[in-house]
This record gives sequence, C-alpha cells and structure tokens, in this order.
Amino acid sequence: MKKLTIAAALAATTVLAAPAQADDLAGKIQVKVMATGVLPDGKITKVTNDPLTLTPGANTEANDNVVPTIAVEYFASDNISIETICCVTKHKVAGTGTLAGTALVKDVLIVPATVTVKYHVPLGPIKPYVGVGPTMFIMLDAKPDTTTTGLGVDDVDLSSNVGVAIQGGVDIAMGEGMGLSLDAKKYWVSTTAKFYAAGTNVLETKHKLDPWVVSGGIYFRF
Repeated sequence: MKKLTIAAALAATTVLAAPAQADDLAGKIQVKVMATGVLPDGKITKVTNDPLTLTPGANTEANDNVVPTIAVEYFASDNISIETICCVTKHKVAGTGTLAGTALVKDVLIVPATVTVKYHVPLGPIKPYVGVGPTMFIMLDAKPDTTTTGLGVDDVDLSSNVGVAIQGGVDIAMGEGMGLSLDAKKYWVSTTAKFYAAGTNVLETKHKLDPWVVSGGIYFRF
C-alpha cells in the first residue's frame, strides 16, 4: 500500500510539473471567410506632368469600400504561419482642395495580393497574432469620371506597385476547428495615375494609397 501511495504521489507531481501542451497546429490549413473594410488614403505625393496646371492646391481622396474576402493560412509550426488573402475592391477617386467636388476616376478595381508571415501567441482559446509581409496592388481597371471626361480625358491608367503590410489580430476558438477572427492590416503602397486625351498624356501624378484594411469573420481549420 505504501508503494502504491508513493507511486501515486510521484505521478501527481509529474502531472503538475508538466507544462501546458500547445495546440498541435503544425501542418494544418486555416481558411477564413470575412467581411473586410478597405479604407484608402489616396493623396498626391508627386506631380510629373501637369500642362494645364490643375494640381496646385489640389489633392485627391478615394472612397472606402466593404467587400467579402477569403484568407488561406498554413501553419508551419504551432506559432508560425503563412497567410494570403483574396479579394477585389472597387473605388472612386474625387478631388479635394482646389478640386473639391470634382469626380476624377471611377471603377478602380484593385487586387491587394498579400502574403504575411505571422507569429501567434498561445493563450488557450484566444490567440493574438502579429504579421508582416510584401504586397502587390494589382490595378485591373480605371475609367475617367465626369469631371475628367469633361476636360477631354478618355483614358486613365493606374500602375500596379509593390509595397509592404503589417497586421495584428486575434483568433478566438468556438469549437473544434472553428472560431472567430478579427484582423487589421496597415499597407504602405503607391500608384502612378496617367490621364490621356486622344493618346496624349495630359496629367501624371503619383499617389500614396496606404489603406487600413480591417476584417472580421469566421475560420475553419483542417
């Protein structure tokens, strides 16, 4: 009986001394389905061609938009993952300052192709994370709006550019392999806008976009 008591005491001591076991996430895939708010900046940072002197005292702003997004994430270990997102967001660009009230560009379609490496802090069912990675804003389309078409502009080209993004968020488990996810990203990326009239470049400006991208939704882990 004494030997059994000693053995039980040693087993209890071993259990109490053992560290809490981390989630076994290595090799798993996580898919997030979210609603995402894209909140761009859009200010002019450089003017390279302005023969009609339209830009002194003027600036621009792009409207906000909410779109559905899907994020796919691979866990290389319990704490390190790689994530990419997929969405297309549509915007208009209006004038401010001396161009206040003008409609400059419409139907701007952007694919913010982004890959981030994330570090997850293990806190039981609540797992905050931070991440960083490259992005490329792919501009699929843009059209001159009413003000620019009134000035004879018949084509607009916005360049696709590479930038960087940082992110922070939290995953909250709600059951086996699923839960809530909240995420915020800050981007630093720019684009060059070229306006053409009958094939002639009549205005060229560089803009910082630098949007906040905030998301909320659910995740499924496989």
